[in-house]
Formats: sequence, C-alpha cells, structure tokens
Amino acid sequence: MINSTQNHLLNQMQALEALAKAQAQNPETRVAGQADFGKLMQQAIDEVNATQMQAASLTQAFELGENVDLSQVMLAVNKSRVSFEALTQVRNKLLSAYQDVMNMSV
Repeated sequence: MINSTQNHLLNQMQALEALAKAQAQNPETRVAGQADFGKLMQQAIDEVNATQMQAASLTQAFELGENVDLSQVMLAVNKSRVSFEALTQVRNKLLSAYQDVMNMSV
C-alpha cells in the first residue's frame, strides 16, 4: 500500500531521472518549465525529513503517555524508514552516475 507521500517521492525520483537523462543528452539546453535538479533533490530531502520528524514526534507522544495509538506510531516509523531507504537508493544511484561520468575519458 503506497500512500501519497511515498507516491509523491516516487514521482519526484522519476522526475529527477528524466531531468538527468535530458541533461546528459544535451547539457547546454534547458527545457522551459522544468525544475532545477538541485531544487527537486532538496524538496525530496525535505519531505523525507518531515516524515522522520512526524515519526519522532508521534513516538515521543506515545512514550509520554499521550492519546496516541501504537499503530499510528508504527505506521509513521515505517513510512519514515521506507522514505529514507528510497532516498538513500537515489543518492547511491546519483553517486554511481557521477563516478561513471568522472571516469569517462575525454
């Protein structure tokens, strides 16, 4: 079951991939209306951070005995974990692509 945050993160990753492919084919041109790669990446990082902060606040509220259901806490923690793992995979792919580009002979 993919929620809207995970779906949005997946859409952003696909947009980042399309942007990287477009810039790799023709680095001098920039498509009008296309978001900047750095801004898209920062937005993805901010969303993952928001899910982690929400999970942390729900966990703290549960530990303090506030009226928070354990299932809400576990769901938020798992969403946070999945989002972070997805972001880590994107980072790994970006680093791999960067290393491939740097190792190319000119």
